[in-house]
Amino acid sequence: MSRMFGTDGVRGVAGTELTIDLAMKLGQAGAYVLTKEKAHQPTIIVGCDTRISGGMLANALMAGICSVGANAVYMGVIPTPAIAYLTRKHKVDAGVVISASHNPMEFNGIKFFNGEGYKLSDQLEDEIEALIKNGMKDIKMPIGSGIGRINYRLDAREEYVFFMKKTVPVDLCGLKIVIDCAEGASHYTAVETLKGLGASLVAIHINPDGTNINANCGSTHMDELRARVVYEKADIGLAFDGDADRLLAVDERGDVVDGDQIMAIIGNYMKGQGRLRQDTIVATVMSNLGFTIMGRQRGIHIEQTKVGDRYVLESMVANGYNLGGEQSGHIIFLDENTTGDGLLSALHLLEVMVNTGRKLSDLAAVMEVMPQALVNAKVPTHKKDKYMEYPEIALAIEELERKFAGEGRVLIRPSGTEPLVRVMIEGKQQEVIDREAETLAKLISETML
Repeated sequence: MSRMFGTDGVRGVAGTELTIDLAMKLGQAGAYVLTKEKAHQPTIIVGCDTRISGGMLANALMAGICSVGANAVYMGVIPTPAIAYLTRKHKVDAGVVISASHNPMEFNGIKFFNGEGYKLSDQLEDEIEALIKNGMKDIKMPIGSGIGRINYRLDAREEYVFFMKKTVPVDLCGLKIVIDCAEGASHYTAVETLKGLGASLVAIHINPDGTNINANCGSTHMDELRARVVYEKADIGLAFDGDADRLLAVDERGDVVDGDQIMAIIGNYMKGQGRLRQDTIVATVMSNLGFTIMGRQRGIHIEQTKVGDRYVLESMVANGYNLGGEQSGHIIFLDENTTGDGLLSALHLLEVMVNTGRKLSDLAAVMEVMPQALVNAKVPTHKKDKYMEYPEIALAIEELERKFAGEGRVLIRPSGTEPLVRVMIEGKQQEVIDREAETLAKLISETML
């Protein structure tokens, strides 16, 4: 049986894969595991993105939390990094976000933070999963006054906005910014923060209706934002995903500036100020080869981990680094928050632009982006970790690795959150790697169906 938790919590189609029964059990088991050592009655805060299924799953989750004697505080629609921050600020015992991040509307997910605002280790997730699979045996359910309460704090997002403006108090007067909030959790917090810092703001996709989150907008669909930046003659465009834990940018010419480039820009700025710990940025194996070359040229060590911002974070915590992230835009500033934070990333990027007086296109030239092709092969969820067990797939991968050796690289991995195997090829000629990636992805899909 495949593992319940992926790289970013438990995720699936709401109502069929992520059911209200599973949400309730995750509330029970998660609350028990994360608070069992507490001498007091524990409290867990809960937030969600704008998906229509968020309220349904939140209520089921909170019912589970209360059934094991913990209190739940519902904070409504709020970014994932805000829950991480508020968990620490209010010294509660844990935080939970109901979101499927950049995934389509029909998906949803449940991810936990411990009392220090960090995502859970594999070991804690396995403990939660084991309790659920064992039917919560030997766990005594309280009755009467021992049952937990649900309280509501729908003003908590204001605390996060205040924290953002205080943390990076950059003067944005004179900057014209276009933001795409993906009809998601940033639709209020990003707008209020950037306006509060003086930006001339054009905000798009800020009218969530429960069904339009990430729909042809946000950090996974950037064509509209690119065109709007050019049309508005804006200085920069900022794209968030559904739960606002990632950021991608668009320069004044309409070109995308990805997570690697954003980390390169900010990392070099921090290094120049003596604020980049150990002159190191943590990235994943999916980062562009140009990012590694940039680091070598600029005296910055690029520490690589496997894919997933949780693994980036683990390396940062273990080794004392303070900047890390993914090409996809999950960027962690560990001095200020404990998880990827799209708005915090945006503010630090804007800070570099303001303090250097340079255009984003000029700043982004700090690294040369090597051609990459990334193609997703759709496969059954229960098979996605087994692609190398198919001889024809293994042989095709081996032949590709031999072909690109010395002139690029081939990286194949199962998605941690979706029924996909991701095929990434890096090389010198875009048309060649595009063709090879499409061919291999098609073979994987057809073979594994």
